[in-house]
Amino acid sequence: MHSFHNQNFDQERALYGMKDIQVIDCSFDGPADGESAFKECSDVLAERCFFNLRYPFWHDHGLVIRDSKMTELCRAALWYSDHIEIINTNLHGIKALRECGNVSMKDCSILSPEFGWSVHDITMKNCSAESEYFMMRSSNLHFDHVDFKGKYSFQYIEHAVFENCRFDTKDAFWHARDVVVRNCVVKGEYLAWYSEDVTFENCTIIGTQPLCYCKKLKLKDCRMVDTDLAFEKSEVEAKLLEPIVSIKNPYAGHIIVPSAEACIMDDENANCKIVFDSKHGSHANA
Repeated sequence: MHSFHNQNFDQERALYGMKDIQVIDCSFDGPADGESAFKECSDVLAERCFFNLRYPFWHDHGLVIRDSKMTELCRAALWYSDHIEIINTNLHGIKALRECGNVSMKDCSILSPEFGWSVHDITMKNCSAESEYFMMRSSNLHFDHVDFKGKYSFQYIEHAVFENCRFDTKDAFWHARDVVVRNCVVKGEYLAWYSEDVTFENCTIIGTQPLCYCKKLKLKDCRMVDTDLAFEKSEVEAKLLEPIVSIKNPYAGHIIVPSAEACIMDDENANCKIVFDSKHGSHANA
């Protein structure tokens, strides 16, 4: 094993191709402005390190990054790598994670536009994130207690579970497939259009025109706040716990809701059965 302590690296490919290394209390910064410090490395531990240069972890296998900081100048930090564990670390450069697999993140701060594209098998717990186009085209995600803010999140993702999360977003989950969102708050307009086999369980959904053009959509014991023109042209099975502003032309399925300020059914293909307050058993199919 090679160990480096309290050193500064700023040259190009400073540790290129090394295997089984520990880098503790080191900085990657300086006038040489070198890129790709750990390119083509394997079995790396980086602990309490400071990264202020571009592309440090590309084409790597077996990374543990702990208690470290990646600044906004640390662009595209982790690409084309696998078997990655990131703990209590700031990832604050653009496009910090791309095209990686088998990633575990815990107690991290993410401030990174276009983060997480085409990543597979990623878990994230107790993290905060701010990004645009977050996690696009990724698969096999499991997020728990993640606070996220940003537009166009989780588009085209597949096979994902989100639990105990808070999302402040827009156009989230467009074209998503095989997703479960459980015990979450999702705020943002135009939620999950064109999605398929997405389930919301015990969630609060906030924002205009959610859940349109969906297939195999399910809502179980959810609340929909300030949601108007919901479910347009969707196939949906929904049980809502509180009144909704308005429903527009759902195509198929069943919606159980205490009441709606408006129910617009002016499309001949809108055949979803809507039940207002099961105690009274009133229906609207017209």
